[in-house]
Amino acid sequence: MNENRHDEKRENELNRDNTENDPNVILPKPAAAPPKSKNQVWLKSISSLFLYVAIGYVFFNQNWMLVLVLSGVVIFHEMGHFIAMKIYNYKDLGIFFIPLMGAYVTGNKNEVSQKQSAIILLAGPLPGIILGIAIFYLAGYYNDYMMERIAWILIYLNVLNLLPVYPLDGGQLLNRLFLDSYHIIGKIFIVLSAIAMGFFAWAISFYPLFIFPVMLLIRMFTDVQNNRLTGRLEDEGIDLDKDYNDLSDQEYWQIRNALIRHSADYKDLAPAPPYAYAENEHKVVSGIQSILQRSLYQDLSIGGKLLVITIWIACFFVPAWLSLPARFF
Repeated sequence: MNENRHDEKRENELNRDNTENDPNVILPKPAAAPPKSKNQVWLKSISSLFLYVAIGYVFFNQNWMLVLVLSGVVIFHEMGHFIAMKIYNYKDLGIFFIPLMGAYVTGNKNEVSQKQSAIILLAGPLPGIILGIAIFYLAGYYNDYMMERIAWILIYLNVLNLLPVYPLDGGQLLNRLFLDSYHIIGKIFIVLSAIAMGFFAWAISFYPLFIFPVMLLIRMFTDVQNNRLTGRLEDEGIDLDKDYNDLSDQEYWQIRNALIRHSADYKDLAPAPPYAYAENEHKVVSGIQSILQRSLYQDLSIGGKLLVITIWIACFFVPAWLSLPARFF
């Protein structure tokens, strides 16, 4: 009995070895790149926060109170985005801080809802504005000037974030509601946003801000290249509207061959057959994951869009409604 099991095990091993050595047999697709551990993500978040506070402390002439208030406002804002994304089951969430500029929340989700996106984008500035209004009235009741200043910062910074300039929340909101379906108009909107941000950086002589329009244009250029690549793959009948884990082994190698044909990044790889992994196969896996498309569901009705736009416009009237001083800027 034991001899039979031993022979069967050895036969299976020989069959597996023969399969792996046969260049005409389709090999299993490599495992997807593992997600970053939560500890690693939060370590980067905390490190970026410390750097944000330290540089702010130096930039604002060692004014701890101002640095702590600004940091608190930014954290409160980003936690709104974070919680909303958590509710809608985004994965690999993290908050990262950019010294003197702000912060952003990262997360992944294959199926993106237009309604959920609008709520996520408003979940950052809207609670900050509401909290600012509440603190403003409390400051008036207690005649507390410091509380009043905190209210100003909460309201003004969050209202500024709603300006229709990409990648601010207001710009992303308009892009998601109206421009995602019109790629050319969306690209024009991004270019105009980059020009506006560049002009603003020049006007206030805050030149580190130029990094935003530069990164914006680089990202747009990368998106254009990816769109061209995905268009060519789809012309070949390749279905990219799926998750990496849903790809069959044959589909993996089919997409891999198409990448080698159409992208200079993979020109040094040999197409299959013969089926063999490259030394940098992980690069191919990452490339395939990046071109698999996220599905955007246009699930927001005209009435829903009008409601979102009404809330967005109303936020800009808050400073005037509370008679906040324009000299705060």
